[in-house]
Amino acid sequence: MKNVTITLDASTLQWARVSAAERGISVSRLVGEMLAEKMARDRGYEKAMRQFLALRPVMPKNPGAPFLTREEAHDRGNLR
Repeated sequence: MKNVTITLDASTLQWARVSAAERGISVSRLVGEMLAEKMARDRGYEKAMRQFLALRPVMPKNPGAPFLTREEAHDRGNLR
């Protein structure tokens, strides 16, 4: 394990101390666990996004069809 110095404002530090005390751990451990959870969520999201993008077709549904004009793309009349 490596040590890291962080700077917190007074209210954040107070919240961290109370939260850590409620869990029976140190503020250092609390911050470490929070960062580990964030890292796991981010990695899970990135993995899911890669899997989703791998399933998407790269080619448009109508190859060779012209792109919409700006007016066609923003025309909301057909949505009513």
